[in-house]
Amino acid sequence: MGSSQTLTVKYVIRASFEIEGVVEKPDVIGAVFGQTEGLFGPELDLRELQKSGRIGRIEINLKSEKDKTTGSIVIPTSLDRVSTAIIAASLESINRVGPCSATVTAEKVEDIRDARRKTIIERAKEILQAWTIEAMPGTEEIFREVSEILRVARVEKYGPEELTAGPDIENAKDIIIVEGRADVINLLRNGIQNVIAVEGAKIPETIIRLSREKETTALLDGDRGGDLILKELMQVANVKYIARAPRRKEVEDLTPKEIEKALQKKVSLKRHKPKKERRKVLVPKQIVEVAKELDGTLEAILLSEKMGQIERLPVSKLAEKLQQAKGVDTVVFDGIITQRLVDVATERNVKYLVAGRISDAIKQPLDIRLLTFSDIEG
Repeated sequence: MGSSQTLTVKYVIRASFEIEGVVEKPDVIGAVFGQTEGLFGPELDLRELQKSGRIGRIEINLKSEKDKTTGSIVIPTSLDRVSTAIIAASLESINRVGPCSATVTAEKVEDIRDARRKTIIERAKEILQAWTIEAMPGTEEIFREVSEILRVARVEKYGPEELTAGPDIENAKDIIIVEGRADVINLLRNGIQNVIAVEGAKIPETIIRLSREKETTALLDGDRGGDLILKELMQVANVKYIARAPRRKEVEDLTPKEIEKALQKKVSLKRHKPKKERRKVLVPKQIVEVAKELDGTLEAILLSEKMGQIERLPVSKLAEKLQQAKGVDTVVFDGIITQRLVDVATERNVKYLVAGRISDAIKQPLDIRLLTFSDIEG
C-alpha cells in the first residue's frame, strides 16, 4: 500500500519482535495493520496515514530458527513527535501474528534531522578548511597564532605505539602520513586533521595496518630523511600517493599555500605488477555450464545443494530475491560480487557466489566461497 505523495521523513520508528512459531513477512505486516486498527480513530490509523503519505513503506526484517521468529519493524513518518510516539507505543499492543503469540518492543525513535545536521557540520568543516587555505597573506600569521591555541590542543595519541595524530584518523576514509610530531601540529593548524606521524626510521605496525585499511598519502620532507622514509614505506606499507615538501624544506615549516600545493602535486605509487595466473578451482560441472550460459546476459541463477535450478532472474533483483529464497546453495550471476550481496548470502547460508567479477572492497567472508567465471573449471 503506497501513496503518490512525497514523504518528507522526520522520524523513524524502530521496533523488535519475537514470535513463538514460524511466520512470513506478510503475516507480520497484517498484524501491524490489523491489531493497531481503530485504537485511536482514523487520525492515527496506519492504513489511512500511509494513503495520505504521512507514513512511508513499513519494512520488516525477520529470521526463523528453532520454531521461533525474530526480527525488526521500521516505520518512517512525517508526523509530529506526539503522534509518532503514539504509533511507536501502539506496536507493543500486538500480541499475535497469525496463529502465533508475539511480543513487540518499541526500541527507539530516530530523528532523521540529526543525520542531516551531521552532514551539514562535516560540509562546514570542509568549507572552513578551504577558506583557511585561501586566506590572504596579510592575515596568515595572525590566523596561525590564534588557531594554534585551538589546534595544538587536539593532538592525540593513536595505536599501541601512541603515535602523534589528529582527531580524525579513526573515522577518516583517507589519511596523511608525515614524519614527526611537529609536522602533525602544522597540518592541524591548517585544518587537516586526518594526519599521523611515523616518528622514527622504522615504520610502526599501526602505520602499516592503516595503510592497508585506508587510502594513504605520505607527505614527507624535501630532504634525504624524507627519501629514506619513503623507501621504507614503499617496502612495508600500502601507500597510494606520495607528496613532498619543496627541496630542502620540512613539512613543519610549510605555509598553508605550500601544503595545498604539495598535496595537489602528489604522485601515485600504484605499480602495475604482472598478474599471477590463478589456479582454477574445481567445482561441479553444472556451475561451469551455468556460468557459460549467463556470461553477457546480466542475469542470475539460484542453484540448490544438488545443483538443481531454483530460479533465474535479472541481476538487479538478485539481492532482494535472495533475502526471501530458501534452500539456495550456489548463486551464479553475470555481475559484480558486492559487500551487500555477500552480507545477504551469509545470512541465507549460501555456500558459493560465482560472478563475472569481485569488488575490491569486499571483506572476505568465512563461510562463503567467492569465485569469478575465470576461476572455475568442472
